[in-house]
Amino acid sequence: MTLSACPAALRAVIFDLDGTLLDTLDDLAGAMNRVLAQEGMPVHPVDAYRYFVGDGMEALVRRALPPERLDSATVARALAAMRAEYDRRCADKTRPYPGVSELLDALTRRMVPFAVFSNKPHDAAVDLVGRLLGRWEFAAVVGARPGYPVKPDPKGALEVAGLLGAAPGECLYLGDTGTDMRTARAAGMRAVGALWGFRPAAELLEAGAHALAASPADVLRLLKPLF
Repeated sequence: MTLSACPAALRAVIFDLDGTLLDTLDDLAGAMNRVLAQEGMPVHPVDAYRYFVGDGMEALVRRALPPERLDSATVARALAAMRAEYDRRCADKTRPYPGVSELLDALTRRMVPFAVFSNKPHDAAVDLVGRLLGRWEFAAVVGARPGYPVKPDPKGALEVAGLLGAAPGECLYLGDTGTDMRTARAAGMRAVGALWGFRPAAELLEAGAHALAASPADVLRLLKPLF
């Protein structure tokens, strides 16, 4: 897909977190593999987790467990263990992707409001943004919460648009998975795929990406009409 500027009406940015702002793969894989090893189950290579993450913690756990161990008791036990283990190590190796700091600086200088909407558990999302991205002022950080549907349901994305004071059509949604692209399309937002994240361009395009960004700097070019 040719990189082209987004409509001038865009005035806010919503970010996915894992695979978009932060490279969380090693810590997610390490936490889940420790849970699997403690249960006497096979572990997975780190790269396998590129396709386990993106749809919430329970989906990650179900994808990592052996098919014959998906009974409700095992899933519940592994999910609780994963949450506890990940809480202990979530920032051990996780870092912002190259270029993210510059992107957030540029949005801040230009007074473009931005927020996070993630399928990561809410408390973990807030914690990681505070630890690793705390010098920037996010209008909101919203993760997965009990009683709220996870992406690709658009309800949370629409809630975040409201917190940004923007109509859905005024929001650029940047994410790295097909789930993110489907969320943005369902919410009536501009769907932009982050090619530095966990999934390939083909998945993002198939899921409806309006545009692809090879680097965080490309997001600024997409938003050029604002500047």
